[in-house]
Amino acid sequence: MRLVLTLVAPTYDGLQEALSQALEAVAGTGRTIDHTEILGEGAADIFVDGADLAALRVRADRALANLSVDHCVQPAEGRRKRLLVADMDSTIIGCECLDELADFAGVKAEIAAITERAMAGELPFEAALTERVGRLAGLDLSALQRAYDERVRLNPGAATLARTMTAHGARCVLVSGGFEFFTSRVATAAGFADHRANRLIDDGARLTGAVGLPILGREAKLTALREEAAALGVDLSDTLAVGDGANDLAMIEAAGLGVAYRAKPVVAARADARVDHCDLTALLYFQGYGADQFA
Repeated sequence: MRLVLTLVAPTYDGLQEALSQALEAVAGTGRTIDHTEILGEGAADIFVDGADLAALRVRADRALANLSVDHCVQPAEGRRKRLLVADMDSTIIGCECLDELADFAGVKAEIAAITERAMAGELPFEAALTERVGRLAGLDLSALQRAYDERVRLNPGAATLARTMTAHGARCVLVSGGFEFFTSRVATAAGFADHRANRLIDDGARLTGAVGLPILGREAKLTALREEAAALGVDLSDTLAVGDGANDLAMIEAAGLGVAYRAKPVVAARADARVDHCDLTALLYFQGYGADQFA
């Protein structure tokens, strides 16, 4: 099998150091390095012939563990994906919208603590969501727009990721355990084709403290990945999923390339690749896009 090891570093010097360590690690497998290709100022591919995927991942992880570099080992064939399914909160945007709404309700500390445990996989997502939304009962609807305007910001590289993949024929979808009010706006801002999320119930003026059923959680995200792939007529191997929390894990594990972005340990340990140091354009480099192809 022909494999590719992609390195993405925040700086050119960081890439050079990572390349040195990575080439040494690959040489230790006894396999042939086909060639190395520079994708951008801080990104490069190393193509390896006849290597074992699991073994090369282990060697790369060990060699690069102490460097500020993100990396991905995968088959060279089929690396450019036809479908991106992305989590929203703390992945495409830099905050948890429910926690920000809780701030307007004066209960952010207690809500954020529950969010942290749910994203770490310590609490069932659906029950945790119901409990947190319940504490927002009576919050004026104007707080939703204020939260979006004042708190929601796209993470670096988010729009470039979605717009570049779209420009090259892929479909990009937000699938969030958060709320449609925010996903609809973030999808438009970042360039996603569609979105799926939960629905907050209101009485026309204030939140009632209820969330629409069924709740979109871990299994619903996996279902969304499968349904979107089926609608496109592509295999799951042609999909890319990215997220940070335990409710993203099922779709990350099912996708052809599952990426943990600034993720909780339970997610990072089981994803195909991690992005801990660079921005979301790392996902483009992982697919073999050069910087000159970015939208």
